[in-house]
Amino acid sequence: MKMAIENHAVIGDLRTTALVALNGSIDFMCWPRFDSPSIFASLLEESAGVFELSPVLDGGRHTQFYVPDTNILLTRTLSHSGVSEISDFMTLAPDYPEQRLVRRVKAVRGAIRFRIRCAPRFDYARITHEAYALVDNIVMFQPAGSAHPALRLCSSIPLKVVDGEAVAEFTLNINETATFTLDSVPNTDNICLEERWTADAFKATAIYWRDWVARSTYHGRWHDQITRSTLALKLLTSSEFGSMIAAATFGLPEDPGGVRNWDYRYCWIRDASFMVYAFMKTGHTEEATAFIRWLHDRRMEAQPGEARLRVLYGIDGRKITTETELLHFSGYRDSRPVRIGNAAEDQLQLDIIGEVMDAIYHADRHCERLSWEAWRSVADGMDWLCTNWNMPDESIWEVRGGRRHFLFSRVMCWVALDRAIRLSEERALPGRTAVWVRERNAIYQDIQENFWNEQLQSYVQYRKGDTIDASCLLMPLMGFIGDQDPRWQSTLKAVGEHLLDDSHVYRYHVRIGDNEDGLTGLEGTFTMCSFWYIECLARSGDLLMARFLFEKMLSYANHVGLFSEEIGPAGEHLGNFPQAFTHLALIRAGQYLDLALSREDKRN
Repeated sequence: MKMAIENHAVIGDLRTTALVALNGSIDFMCWPRFDSPSIFASLLEESAGVFELSPVLDGGRHTQFYVPDTNILLTRTLSHSGVSEISDFMTLAPDYPEQRLVRRVKAVRGAIRFRIRCAPRFDYARITHEAYALVDNIVMFQPAGSAHPALRLCSSIPLKVVDGEAVAEFTLNINETATFTLDSVPNTDNICLEERWTADAFKATAIYWRDWVARSTYHGRWHDQITRSTLALKLLTSSEFGSMIAAATFGLPEDPGGVRNWDYRYCWIRDASFMVYAFMKTGHTEEATAFIRWLHDRRMEAQPGEARLRVLYGIDGRKITTETELLHFSGYRDSRPVRIGNAAEDQLQLDIIGEVMDAIYHADRHCERLSWEAWRSVADGMDWLCTNWNMPDESIWEVRGGRRHFLFSRVMCWVALDRAIRLSEERALPGRTAVWVRERNAIYQDIQENFWNEQLQSYVQYRKGDTIDASCLLMPLMGFIGDQDPRWQSTLKAVGEHLLDDSHVYRYHVRIGDNEDGLTGLEGTFTMCSFWYIECLARSGDLLMARFLFEKMLSYANHVGLFSEEIGPAGEHLGNFPQAFTHLALIRAGQYLDLALSREDKRN
């Protein structure tokens, strides 16, 4: 059985990422971009590619940690017969423009025998390849056809080619090292094999990450955990385009053995808009500005009268391919089907307009002012929304059981018009603000009249419904309702009674046999919602409980401080990994709680 989701760390170069297991195996990586086909996917299918590098030690114990304030990973195996250490990183510095994965292994104590096996499988293991040695320490992997880039493996020790794979066994004495680099450089330049090159690349990449962390403006409580979350979010951004992906993986299940398995390697407008806020709150305005520019480019591409964004895009802004199933993949712990692409692209999710407008509003105030062309696009979008906000949609959870009039979409439509009105007034920008105000007020009235359940004494998931949905936790966070409003206090209490499980929050209850969301099976608690609940508790004044639950939630991070999408009943991580939504919610909750606790300390 492969390593569990939580037994992984992630490395990357702002173009792609790789998951490195505690045993030193890279068992998930797409190349050369986040949303490119996988070359290593043994986490989902044993025969779908892997890059193994491991010591031969009897009874070894694995540990893994990041070099502080970087995304450089160290993986150790400790045994009475020896200690080994693997350094994993992707080059990321102006002097190292080539995209390159670097793996350096060292014998820390004792003479240690190692095994290496580099076995890529191109295009989700759907096409064949040829492997051949240029010299005894350079192996080329050439996929069939020309649609996928070839790979070059360079090694400081001799390699053999066996059945299309590069393999070797070798022994290192104490303090000796061996280096392996994987790239798509077509020439036979051996510079990456020189020990000085490896050391310099390591140093330059560490400096890049530390310089980036040093730009953070946050220095409060839980600094290390919030810094790790910002580093995780940074790994999910594209330096080439400015877009941001929802998670690094596809196919990791919300319900092991079930069908709730999705591809998150794309730019969801909703997720990325929330990431903009997280970056701005930690002082990383360059990332926020780059995404807002990318976002306006997408708006400019909209056809006349369309006036709305698609739900998700490829990282370069393209329309992604149709959702398809990899029938030859057995899935993580038999979770099938394994899907690539995402059919949510064709859904109507009106809430994304609100997330976008909130991000644009804050970016205009703190990063870069809107251009005239961008504002015209925004105003056109608001005019479209004024005539379309009352439509049913699939909303934030991307249900596949049909469209409804969802509370969350209503609230975010209110947010969209509210932020556009504020922008127009604060910047004296022209627009049909009288119409926007009228429709904003109509939305507010609709929510209070049709989404409040008098019997439950709470707001409900959809119009005239009787179920509670944790997305309502964003109502006070987005400024729709006051923290002390009686209706909100009653709703928060209802969330605690119906959706809270210790410190964990379900996004909604999946009813066995009901399948209102169009899917079978169950799911874990939604970690993002847990952090939203904590912030709402803090805003309501219960700081002691909010802090207690926040610190309990932090204990569910994996060994390197990362979270997936959900937490299972045994504390296992479920869903794609690492998950941007979880980490940005952690940042927001932690920062608000720190500020509230500091205010409380001053009063006392």
